[in-house]
Amino acid sequence: MAARGVVMLARLPLCAQRSQVLRPTHRLFSCPGTVAADVKREEQSSRNVETGSEGRTPKKKFSEVQKERREQAQRTVLIRCPNKISEKKFLKYLSQHGPINSHFFYESFGLYAVVEFSQKESVTSLQNVTRTPSMETEAAIPFKSRFFNLKMKNPSSQTSEQSCIQSSNHSPPSNKKLSELLCYAESMDDQLNTLLKEFQLTEEDIKLRYLTCSLIEDLAAAYFQDCTVRPFGSSVNSFGKLGCDLDMFLDLDEIGKLSTNKTSGNFLMEFQVKNVPSERIATQKILSVIGECLDHFGPGCVGVQKILNARCPLVRFSHQASGFQCDLTTNNRIALKSSELLYIYGTLDSRVRALVFSIRCWARAHSLTSSIPGSWITNFSLTMMVIFFLQRRSPPILPTLDYLKTLADAEDKCIIEGHNCTFIHDLNRIKPSGNTETLESLLKEFFEYFGNFAFNKNSINIRQGREQNKPESSPLHIQNPFETSLNISKNVNQSQLQKFVDLAQESAWILSQEDKDRPSPSSHQPWGLASLLQPSVLSSVSLAKKKRKKPASERIKNLLESIKSSSPENDTHTNGKRTVSTQA
Repeated sequence: MAARGVVMLARLPLCAQRSQVLRPTHRLFSCPGTVAADVKREEQSSRNVETGSEGRTPKKKFSEVQKERREQAQRTVLIRCPNKISEKKFLKYLSQHGPINSHFFYESFGLYAVVEFSQKESVTSLQNVTRTPSMETEAAIPFKSRFFNLKMKNPSSQTSEQSCIQSSNHSPPSNKKLSELLCYAESMDDQLNTLLKEFQLTEEDIKLRYLTCSLIEDLAAAYFQDCTVRPFGSSVNSFGKLGCDLDMFLDLDEIGKLSTNKTSGNFLMEFQVKNVPSERIATQKILSVIGECLDHFGPGCVGVQKILNARCPLVRFSHQASGFQCDLTTNNRIALKSSELLYIYGTLDSRVRALVFSIRCWARAHSLTSSIPGSWITNFSLTMMVIFFLQRRSPPILPTLDYLKTLADAEDKCIIEGHNCTFIHDLNRIKPSGNTETLESLLKEFFEYFGNFAFNKNSINIRQGREQNKPESSPLHIQNPFETSLNISKNVNQSQLQKFVDLAQESAWILSQEDKDRPSPSSHQPWGLASLLQPSVLSSVSLAKKKRKKPASERIKNLLESIKSSSPENDTHTNGKRTVSTQA
């Protein structure tokens, strides 16, 4: 069995090497007429919007989405299935415990089913007829979870009825496939929207992320009753890419709040608790215990690492059944507010996410970003740069954070650890932008804007939406929107920033040249966004620029040589000029 697992790991892409455990590639299975198929049709229809704001339909608050998803996850179970299974008989068996809202299958070290019941009581009913497995050579640790293993009483009598189950890849397209899709697009706007469609999180992937958090919450609740494990970051902020890590935090705030409505008369009842010297020590102790619990008792949790001395202590692990690399922190509420802010920006205008996804893909294609920590620009920094750029358009496409703060009412007020995190939560009260620029125009202007940005003296600030003098000497300064004294891009060094600037300038030049001579779609030649994602194209542009500069440098050099020969007394001065000219 161990040898088989190694073979499966060897097939996995290298992009998941954040920890020792590699994540598998998912394959989703859905049948025409199922909820999963209906969701896909809804997604396709929602992506047909060209540009601009969609102010016609009411938009849900971030908190409303989180609440709905969490309740959905609590009614959902994860089941490992035999490789050959009759979907019809499988669903009929589960329906004994109550009506089923939706289901889908996927592959991750085996075949799994995610099944959402209509009522939570159905989950309890299923748990009550489930037994702890008996082992011949090993001992099972009993744990009553919502993660099940389905076995056949008589496998030989089970016939495969997967003929109607269609599989689809649950991973980003290969570079070759993406290039083909972009080359066949009718316009650059179509290219950016196509890239978004191929890389964004699917409905099934989002469900699986919330379910994974809910399963971890079940484990944590053994120690901290009424706790909540919430996803944050790219999994919920609308900018998540297929295959991205799952960030979650253990929210213990609700535990203390439960007692506020239970007091009466002159008495005040408090829980008897242990005390420690500081909140950081309390966080470290809590995560240490949860880490041990995940390692020893968590079904499917492998490669557990307790990183407790980091600035933000965390437990890192791989949830093997879902394939997600997970980071668990505790009471990280500012990070959740940042996720909500990005959700608002990504939902306000359909162009925002398409532009962010394309810029991120462009950056990754040219090694400007990396999954390994270092001096590279992060995806979060790139997203902030896109938001800032869209705030600077005329008229602005996105409002500033300060403006969102002015729209907030009393319910929106939020102070976390002394930081003002107040902004409006209701998207429907934010006036849509009147800007009608196309995605093609915005992509060109983005490269032009940051290819000529004065990074040496100005900082990026989405709170005010304007350039400001840098408060420190870091090559790239992007102000944290809530912890305003922090620079979210402090890790970026000068060489990486210069590489970004050079590539932005070259990309702007390529797009300007294509305006004059754009290849026809029938030629199947990379064009528009497709050409920007090919490192060889930008390398050739850089080389061509150097060649174009050479004749001018040679002429200046010859001119200086003639001056030198006619005026020997100006040797030193001329050599200095020659050096400058050659460098230019």
